[in-house]
Amino acid sequence: MNRSTWSAHNVGKSARALLERDAAVYLHQSGSTPCLSAISRAYGIWLKDADGKRYMDFHGNSCHHVGYGHPRLIAAMKQQLDELPFTPRRFTDEPAVALAEKLSALWPGSPGRVLLATGGSDAVEIALKLVRFVTGRYKTLSFYDSYHGSGFGAISVGGRENDRPPRLGPLLPGALHVPPFYRRPNNTSTLSVDHESWAQTCLQALEENFAREHDIAAVIAEPIRSTPHVPPQWFWPQVRQLCDHHGALLIFDEIATGLGKTGRLFVSEHFAVVPDITVIGKALGGAVVPIAAVIANPALDVAPELRAGHYTHEKNPITTRAALTTLQIIEDEALVERAASGGARALSRLEQIAATQPLIRGVRGRGLLMAVELVENIAESVMYRALAGGLCLSATEGRHLTLSPPLVISDEEMDGALSVLEQALAEEHSVGRKRVQ
Repeated sequence: MNRSTWSAHNVGKSARALLERDAAVYLHQSGSTPCLSAISRAYGIWLKDADGKRYMDFHGNSCHHVGYGHPRLIAAMKQQLDELPFTPRRFTDEPAVALAEKLSALWPGSPGRVLLATGGSDAVEIALKLVRFVTGRYKTLSFYDSYHGSGFGAISVGGRENDRPPRLGPLLPGALHVPPFYRRPNNTSTLSVDHESWAQTCLQALEENFAREHDIAAVIAEPIRSTPHVPPQWFWPQVRQLCDHHGALLIFDEIATGLGKTGRLFVSEHFAVVPDITVIGKALGGAVVPIAAVIANPALDVAPELRAGHYTHEKNPITTRAALTTLQIIEDEALVERAASGGARALSRLEQIAATQPLIRGVRGRGLLMAVELVENIAESVMYRALAGGLCLSATEGRHLTLSPPLVISDEEMDGALSVLEQALAEEHSVGRKRVQ
């Protein structure tokens, strides 16, 4: 199934009218305009389109950890609107201070120092400026196929080819890339190469770059790739040692994967490694407001003259209240623990489906960040079949399906979603067999 086939059968009159208006006024860009459909309501794990069709959202742009419209979050924001809706720069306020204190205390390297931004890409820019200033160096090491945001600095250290078209011209100098710790997308000629070997090849590439380039400021990477790909347990401790040996800093981008999604509040906790800087975002705003944060080792607080993150909404009381309340909900409702146990249960079910479904090559994940790897480049077709059945997920790298539900999902809702996925896979397999015949 492709997008046009799905759209013909699943987009109703009201949604289609909004899509046409949307396409007429927005600059068209990859991934968002034109859109798939028009949403009129979001609650819990659910999206409802303008014609009343419901979807379980296992995508959510990694923002919906506490679900959509959590009543406690909405109430806190309404109260904050009444009390203090905005704080200009040069001033601070109680929710902004309380949020920074909370993040500082929760960070694995606690205490940390904090700067806030309006989105993950901006937070990455802050981190890049900071490491340049602190080290006096400008080069970075990151991975091919990685994603760190859409600003020029972020796409420079990012490694996705589609984000770096030649017509954009030169990006940041000194942005060096190495193969990631997993098999690169669509590399079907190396399916037999084991997980450990890919990570070892990545580590060797990092070592070689450090040996040849003597002015590397930092390594920036997602500790668990958001698709997800999970490195061996030994990988990040060795990278940490490598950075320390060469005087480079380590930046962990946990924008899409942090705040409990993997069964730990911070992904770095899985590997017992403390980075110099952690960048978080997306879910921090509770799927209501955009906010991100840079949490850094206090030893990096040496640039008072640098406007590293001097944003208009830097200490906005509405966004910071939303983030603080989101963290409190995650803590009070034990959502990190729920992600760990619920994810283990879901992964077990996926393994059972894989045992009977010939289209599946394997499943993987941590917590409620999971992936299904297919034997062919049919992920997009399966995604649209699942979407037709009421399950929204993402297709990446040609043959990978990523499942990233809210941490508040119930076992019953999870079972229903995986049944939709199982049916979508069965339909795709049936169509494939007919083509062969």
